[in-house]
Amino acid sequence: PEDILDKRNKFPNATVAVHPECTPAVIELADEVLSTGGMIKLAHRDDIQQMIVGTEIAILHRLKKENPGKKFIPASEAAVCPNMKLITLESILWSLEDLKPEIRITEGIRLKAKESVDRMLDMGVAK
Repeated sequence: PEDILDKRNKFPNATVAVHPECTPAVIELADEVLSTGGMIKLAHRDDIQQMIVGTEIAILHRLKKENPGKKFIPASEAAVCPNMKLITLESILWSLEDLKPEIRITEGIRLKAKESVDRMLDMGVAK
């Protein structure tokens, strides 16, 4: 929450958009709680000129590229997911060709994960 408050003070006209996986305290401070796709759509709106982005900072490159002249501010420079950097098109291709690695989880965990994915999809459809 401190990062959001700091950025709001520095950029009072910016819209604060955060991912639903943020902590409840961060979500409470946001103007919009959106999936990554929702943030991309929001950035295209004409009334959005500055946006504080509360998700993995790699999205900033795309937002800036697709919306020249607009300002995109990371909520935190520390919002980097090292695991996302390990995924490449080549590794996805290998995984699909070999159907490996196979991951087994309990039914209870599968249902909890599905619930989260369903909520994110619902948010994307609703906007």
